[in-house]
Amino acid sequence: MLDNFEKVKAEIENFKIKSLEDAENFNKLFLSRKGFISDLFSSITKESADNKKSFGQKINSLKEFAKSKYEDSFKNFSKIKSKKASLSDDLTMPLSISLGAKHPISITIDIIRKKMQELGFFYDEGKEIEDEWHNFTALNFLEDHPAREMQDTFYINNLLALRSQTSTSQIHNMEKNKAPLKIFSCGKCYRREDISSRSHCFFHQIEALYVDEGVSFVDLKNHLSEFIKAIFGKEREIRLRASYFPFTEPSAEVDMSCFCKKKGCRLCKYSGWVEIGGAGMVDPNVLINCKVDSEQYTGFAWGFGIERIAMLLFDALDIRLFSENNKKFLSQFISF
Repeated sequence: MLDNFEKVKAEIENFKIKSLEDAENFNKLFLSRKGFISDLFSSITKESADNKKSFGQKINSLKEFAKSKYEDSFKNFSKIKSKKASLSDDLTMPLSISLGAKHPISITIDIIRKKMQELGFFYDEGKEIEDEWHNFTALNFLEDHPAREMQDTFYINNLLALRSQTSTSQIHNMEKNKAPLKIFSCGKCYRREDISSRSHCFFHQIEALYVDEGVSFVDLKNHLSEFIKAIFGKEREIRLRASYFPFTEPSAEVDMSCFCKKKGCRLCKYSGWVEIGGAGMVDPNVLINCKVDSEQYTGFAWGFGIERIAMLLFDALDIRLFSENNKKFLSQFISF
């Protein structure tokens, strides 16, 4: 039995513990109920009465040595981990930078731009700071229209304001390029609105304008249908509801058939339809303001909120997610 004892002792002394897996193997081989030390204890009964006590003491000493080696290995692992942690706080060490994700609004704008260009529209971003003429007057807003008030518009001074809608780019293009023209713009807009899950004081819009001879309401509906099918799927339907906007006549609210296939759900408030934007035929007064012959040319315009489109595309329930820089939310878009 003494020979077995010396062999086990030598194996314990020579066993190298370099990882957690090694430590668990060491414990299993020597300290477990079926390990070598347990076998040595079982062999005490085979020793003579005179040797039992001394042999038992040797085994106990060996067991304590093995336990100490096993426990010390975990202390060493903790030191290594602590050292790594301290190294990570070293400002001279190279930074480990993870790849970022494209913002969902940027992704949505990219999708929109591609589809609009396929429909034959040319892109114009427009300006975010506008004068009163381009932001209101040329768009047929009356002098006493509520949108002109301080409580609705972010004025920079008496002459300039942050644009309330991307329709301002339409005025610039009609003034500069006249007709015919087929343009769209995507960009930020600003309004004094309460911030909630459904609205914000700044947001993004897509605005489309088509002016040419013989452009009709049928053309408007066909373009709207093609755009919505391209963005949300070929099974989408649209409907137009009578409405009012200063710069279009007639005007309409645009609804899209819900993803629930009009069965009714939380998203569509159980109506089967989701409101998506506004549209209409360009008011002749707007054409006249831009020195476009309203007798020769007609046109349509429509505008959608890009955050609204993004909420539907990515199943987001709160518009504030797009401006809060929530890393957990934004990291979902790495694959796009």
